[in-house]
This record gives sequence, structure tokens and C-alpha cells, in this order.
Amino acid sequence: MSAQPAVAPVALQRMVPPEEAARADFYALLASLFVGPPAQELIAHLAAARPIEGERALARAWLGLTQASAAMDSDAAAIEYDELFAGVGKARVSIFAGYYTGAPARDHPRIRIQAALAGLGLVRDPRATEPEDHLAGLFEVMRVLVAGVPGRPAASLADQKRFFEEHVGPGATKFFAALAVFPQANYYRHAAGVGAAFMALESESFLLV
Repeated sequence: MSAQPAVAPVALQRMVPPEEAARADFYALLASLFVGPPAQELIAHLAAARPIEGERALARAWLGLTQASAAMDSDAAAIEYDELFAGVGKARVSIFAGYYTGAPARDHPRIRIQAALAGLGLVRDPRATEPEDHLAGLFEVMRVLVAGVPGRPAASLADQKRFFEEHVGPGATKFFAALAVFPQANYYRHAAGVGAAFMALESESFLLV
């Protein structure tokens, strides 16, 4: 299974505050881990990554992911990715936010996401092969909202909060919880731990906005 995120990845070409750059980096990492099987370069980068200081839950989860990456290769990761999120018929663990937040025929989450993207002035990448509620695409949208792109500043915290709370946080939190306890999740159990810890931090931070 392959996919393209809903917003094209763009290299950051302007300075952003360190804490915002860190948030954008986490969203970019989650998008890369879940848009398709991780490349060997990404796995090697994670294996060599330094520990995170500060928030305990995220630090523990990060350590678990870096240690798992040291024992993982791209072929094994691709097999696990396909077993979890692809396969023939229904995926073992759905990677679509709408699955976790309800997807009625009327007012489907994908329709709401389309409207939200239009309201934010974002255009869906024409290369995208997955629906708008694919979580990798939503993580990429958040990266753009947090860090901006050349010619477009970062979104306001209010806009970030609105998109996160309406389209990202609820589905992603349930997805990571389901993935963390799925028996066949090995490497991706550690990715889920990082995702869950980061979602919790984002949710807590947005309470102050």
C-alpha cells in the first residue's frame, strides 16, 4: 500500500521558533511513518537519534522507538506495515480518522476536512492517492499549519487548535491506542507510543489557547 499526504511535503526555508520547529518535526515524522512503509534512511536516522529530555511519557516512548529502529530494517518494516494497514479486504488497524470518529453518509469527516482545508487556503496535493481523512495526510496538514511554507506563514494557534480538535486529535488518539495493543504490532507499537504521547501533549497545550 502506498499513499501521498494531502498536502505536499515542503522543506522549511525560513526560521521558526525552536518549539514550533520541534512540533512540526514530530508531525512530519508521524506523517512519514504512516504514509507508507518507512525507508531505511528514516529507520537509520531514528536509530541514531538522541534521547529526548523533559516530558517523561514522550521521552520513554521516544527511547522505545529509537531502540526498536536499531533492530529494524526497511524490509521487515514494510511487511509489518502491509500486515497492519493494507492487506486484502479490511485492514487490521484502520489508518483513517473517520473510522474512529464516525463516518455517516451525510456530513462525512472527509467532507468536513475538505471544507476545513479550503477555509485555511490549503489545496489538496494532486498526487494524493488516499482520502482526506488518512492520518498521515492530517499530520502533514498540521505540519504546514505549525511551520508554514515559503510564501505562507504558519497558521494562528486558534486555527491550529480548531483543525487539531475537529479533525486530528480525536481520531489519532484512538488510532494510536488501538495500534499499541494490537498483537501483530511490533515496530509500529513503538511508533504508536510516540504518537500517543505527542497527541497528549498537543491536546494539553491547546487547552491553554
